[in-house]
Order: sequence, then C-alpha cells, then structure tokens
Amino acid sequence: MFSRSLIATRPVGAVGRAAHNLTQQSQFSTSMAALRAKLPHEKVRYMPEVSELKLGTYKPESQRTGVIARKKGMTGMWNEWGVRVPVTVLQLEKVQVVSILKTSCPTFARLQIGCGTRKEKNISKPMMGHYKAHGVDPKAKLFEFPITPDAALPVGTEITAAHFVPGQLVDVTATSLGKGFQGVMKRWGFAGGPASHGTSLAHRTPGSTGNINPGRVYPGKKMPGRMGGKNVTVMRLPVMKVDTALNCIWVKGSVPGHDEQFIKVRDSTKLIKHRLFPEGAAVPFPTYIPGQSAAQPREVIAKVGGQDPLIPASD
Repeated sequence: MFSRSLIATRPVGAVGRAAHNLTQQSQFSTSMAALRAKLPHEKVRYMPEVSELKLGTYKPESQRTGVIARKKGMTGMWNEWGVRVPVTVLQLEKVQVVSILKTSCPTFARLQIGCGTRKEKNISKPMMGHYKAHGVDPKAKLFEFPITPDAALPVGTEITAAHFVPGQLVDVTATSLGKGFQGVMKRWGFAGGPASHGTSLAHRTPGSTGNINPGRVYPGKKMPGRMGGKNVTVMRLPVMKVDTALNCIWVKGSVPGHDEQFIKVRDSTKLIKHRLFPEGAAVPFPTYIPGQSAAQPREVIAKVGGQDPLIPASD
C-alpha cells in the first residue's frame, strides 16, 4: 500500500506535471538568466536600407526586380528584315514597390511589388493597414521578387515599361488556361491505338497501365485527368518592342494565361548560350528613373541583326 505522503506529492494532470518539471529543473538551474540562456536565439533578419532613388552600375551578378503586367492579347510585328514575328502585348499598370521584406541572408533581399488599383471597401482591414503603413494606394495584385541588395528600390517607386531593354530575355510566369478533364492523347500527346478494322471504341484509350508484378499502378503514371490551371513559367522570351507612352512591352511568342490576367515578368535567370542583354545596351539599374536615366523615344524596337533571311546566301 502507498503511504499518504507519496499520494499527496504525486503530480496530477498537465498542471501537476508542469509544476513537477519546474521543480526538477530548479535543481540544475537556480536563476532565470540561466534558463533564458538555454533557449534558442532568434534568427537575425536583414533588410537593405534605401534612402533615395539613384542610378547604379549593373553587374553580371546583379538581379533586378521583376514586374506585374496584364496580358492584353497577341498580335504580330515585323522586324528589320520584314519577317513577321508573333508577339504578346503586356501592359504595366501603376506598378509600385509596396514594401521591402526582411530575409535571413545578408546577400539576398525581396521586394513586394503591387499592380493596378482596388477600392478600399474591397480590401480587408489588415491589408488596408499594410498599405497605409507604407504610404501606398491599395493594389489589385501583390507579388514578391528576389533581388540582390544593390538592386533595392525605395517604397513607392513606380516601375514603367522602360525598365526593360528591347532585345533582352525575360521569364514569364502565370497560371495556364484550365482545360478540364482530358484524355491521354490531348494531355500527354499519346499516339492512340489503331482506328481501323477490328478496333471498337478503343482508339483513344491509354492502353495497358501496368503488369501483374507488382500488381499496382505506379504513382505519376501518365493517365487521363485534369489538364491546365497550373503555374507555368516560359523562359528566355525576347522583348521585341517597348512602348513608353502606353507602358507596354511586346514579348515574342505566347504567354500562359488568359487575357487581362496578371503576369509576372522578370529578367531571365537560366542562360545557357545566350546573353541576357544585347551587346552594348544601356541597362537601367536598378530601374529606369525619369530625369536621371537617358530619355527614350516612345517606341524602341529590338534589332535582330545577322543576315537578311529573305535573300538567299551566295555560294
């Protein structure tokens, strides 16, 4: 049988166990300062300090901020050789720096970029307090872009289409068009089965999906399912033209997403056999600053260069 003293001192419940743990811990550390010294230290956060907006010198290791644009649709243009090039028109609408985010690395920074406008009644109170704290009007869309500390911009800086150089390469990210539930021929490009004699309603089926051993379908097997509606990045698209009056850029090729969708555009990061900017181009760094950067005409068209493809080369 247990004695009365043992029953009285036994910890009961979560509160009792916590008190018992503190009693046992006090045998090893008698001061509160010693207890705090054992706690893990808080992570140090870094944020580049930018007091004024001024031009800098672009370096190959520098990374400028990206922008948010609206997809306006596709059209065509002709280069200096008269060759038609399909392009997508992207418009920058009141793109501003909303805030500078803190990171855990001193050589890495992030900018929060906003685009468009939104009525105050359609914004939650926490987000409205975020905008008022930084002195920026409410935005329709917010995205974050990684940068190097030398490319940081003050809060409230407006980024225009002159941020990009005609002929440079950009990466475009957006949500692709949702196509619903599709079969393997449309979703994965399967060839399908024979659609001749003897085939009965099986010419578009995927066929066999496995064998007896192991007797199951491996995860990731290409099968019918929902297609599209995912985040897609198209890399290394050339900027064919920059319109400073309409604040638009013409990008060669197609861009994921539907018209009027928000698109993330940034300098290309994966370069294998190409240059990011044309040779001898003046890169606005950290961005184009009116009054400090060189004045630009309304339209600046990229030069493809090389030999006229319409004239056959002489032997």
